[in-house]
Amino acid sequence: MKLALSLLLILALFACATMIRVENRRLAAYRAHPPEGQFIVVDGHPVHYVQMGEGPDLVLLHGASGSTRDWTFDIAPVLAESYRVTILDRPGLGYTPPLKPNGVTLSEQTTLMVEAARALGVENPVVAGQSFGGALVMNWAVYHPDHISAAVSIAGATHPWPGGRDTLYALLAQPVIGPIMAHVISAWLPEAYLEAQINAVFAPNDPLPGYADYIGAGMILLPEQFKANAQQRHELLHHLEEQQPRYADVEIPVEVIHGDADTTVGLSVHSEPLVEEVQNGNLTVLDGVGHMPHHVEMAETIAAIDRAALRAGVK
Repeated sequence: MKLALSLLLILALFACATMIRVENRRLAAYRAHPPEGQFIVVDGHPVHYVQMGEGPDLVLLHGASGSTRDWTFDIAPVLAESYRVTILDRPGLGYTPPLKPNGVTLSEQTTLMVEAARALGVENPVVAGQSFGGALVMNWAVYHPDHISAAVSIAGATHPWPGGRDTLYALLAQPVIGPIMAHVISAWLPEAYLEAQINAVFAPNDPLPGYADYIGAGMILLPEQFKANAQQRHELLHHLEEQQPRYADVEIPVEVIHGDADTTVGLSVHSEPLVEEVQNGNLTVLDGVGHMPHHVEMAETIAAIDRAALRAGVK
């Protein structure tokens, strides 16, 4: 009996310490990285966005664990010299709240992004997305063809991949154990772990100075964002299995840019098949570039966006 009571006391103290650390980290993250844009409400759901520049409309969609800050760090202000750039936080990430605790489909995410862009007056945009954002770009092209002029996939996850799903993401995606795990990870995982993950996603290229601080490790490690990202990545494979057969219907210009040293999203699994399946695709392969071409090869990325706009006749 004493042992059981001692264990319960230890568990209670650990739970209390975990919640205190989570809330302290949350306050610190919000202070260090407040919303950099504004909010628009779509069917009762807030969407955080940043809009800058003038010209043809360009929508930018971030990848997994990302936010508007991945774009505003460097490339968005340059693009804003030629376009009206609209950057959207995907649901559950950045400052856009999740659509629901579990089971958010790729199409539901995309529909929210489409409706937010339309509510902001965005017309016939070029839509560019990096990594997970590339999946949304192609969902947009497949299911909302009347509201997109051209698509740009930047190291995009667009196809089912071999090897199945990650076990950790599967656990985090569960309704009960997921939130518990997310809070424990959020409280006790060192921020150095995230820095190591950033190094890995840039590899073999070096991360840009100041990038990790700018995007906000504290925001990424919040439990609700950690769980939303896990749920989305866990279910992505199934959603792409449903979406990929529709690529043959895509008639708009599709520009694809991908590094041949990308070990996060494989060139041969995703981008090479994509340009063969759509009706009007073009692929640019970057030698020695990993998963972050929009930062490592900014000029090439902007050139791909410009080609898409020119081919669509909006620039």
